[in-house]
Amino acid sequence: MRTIKDINIDGKRVFIRCDFNVPKDEFGNITDDRRIRASLQTIRYCIDRDCKIILASHYERPEPGKYEEKYSLKPVAKRLHTLLKIKNEILMAEDVVGPDAKAKAEKLEAGDILLLENLRFEAGETTNDENFARELASFADVYVNDAFGACHRKHASIYAIAQFFDKEHKAAGFLLSKEVNFFSKVLENPVRPFVAVVGGSKVSGKLEALNKLLDKVDKVIIGGGMAFTFLKAQGYEIGKSLVEDDLLDEANRVMEKAHRQGIKFYLPVDFVVAPEFSENTAVKYLPSQEIPKDWMGLDTGPASSRLFREVLNDAQTIIWNGPMGVYEMDKFSKGSIMMSHHIAETHATTIVGGGDTADVAQRAGDVDEMTFVSTGGGASLKLIEGEELPGLTALEMD
Repeated sequence: MRTIKDINIDGKRVFIRCDFNVPKDEFGNITDDRRIRASLQTIRYCIDRDCKIILASHYERPEPGKYEEKYSLKPVAKRLHTLLKIKNEILMAEDVVGPDAKAKAEKLEAGDILLLENLRFEAGETTNDENFARELASFADVYVNDAFGACHRKHASIYAIAQFFDKEHKAAGFLLSKEVNFFSKVLENPVRPFVAVVGGSKVSGKLEALNKLLDKVDKVIIGGGMAFTFLKAQGYEIGKSLVEDDLLDEANRVMEKAHRQGIKFYLPVDFVVAPEFSENTAVKYLPSQEIPKDWMGLDTGPASSRLFREVLNDAQTIIWNGPMGVYEMDKFSKGSIMMSHHIAETHATTIVGGGDTADVAQRAGDVDEMTFVSTGGGASLKLIEGEELPGLTALEMD
């Protein structure tokens, strides 16, 4: 994959597609700037080469074609300025491809940075609209994609825009190439034993990835809401716990494939259960065979944590995607936090697959102990599934 180092960018106008989709609190303050920090290397590389830099990103899901203050990237511009430690202010456009953005882009000097407003304020972004992509492309001589977390989406700033640049004028940024190389290397040639820890609420979103992982790993640990679909498929009572009844046969097929291929397949042996999902509800710790009919499992229990620690003991490579329970509520976060600690304590190469999983590692204080924390949950799953990512395909096209 061609990176920004492989093309000549000196003194040029460079459009960098970043992923600044960062969490904010109710007052609009950024609570985790990891994705902004991840983009710094590429931005600094362009500053050092006297480029005029145009940055673009989406943020959450505003109603297309409508400006809303709470979805603005203004707080990102402030944080980015602090992190880059540069004298000049980062210019903030009032729109995406409107008169303000164009006027500010026109006046850029070498080393200046302009951040466009949230790409999703324009309806053309999510529909991969060619005319919108052409307008974005007109800002620059060179296109750089450094938004791994959005590479699995066929959006205008990821896919359509790339056709307006030839191979000498488009490339991957440092973050994108690092993510792709890391996942490819680990999946193609892992040091064994290789363990996959797969959690999250639904089997449906992870089914394809699970099937692919079964061809590569030695052990699988299942946690989170998706565990109940596997337990119900085995005939257990799961009460009011989250379940996907239409995937029971699929769950059985996954377990049969694991058994056939000699892969150790682990499910939680106990749960934290409650009659309802709330902060003040009563909870019990029960074995997975004893969930009452009108209660629901909301986190893995202490026995499961001990079991999973034993399973991970001899691991040399661990890939983790998805929390073990409803970790957003303290009462049901212990299983996820413990899983993070267990993974961090191993001597394995540890890869944390973006999104909620990275959030758990952050809350647990384990981020620095992990070998690699991905910035993209959905994109990393697609890589594991062996699917082509539109963002990468677009960079290869002539």
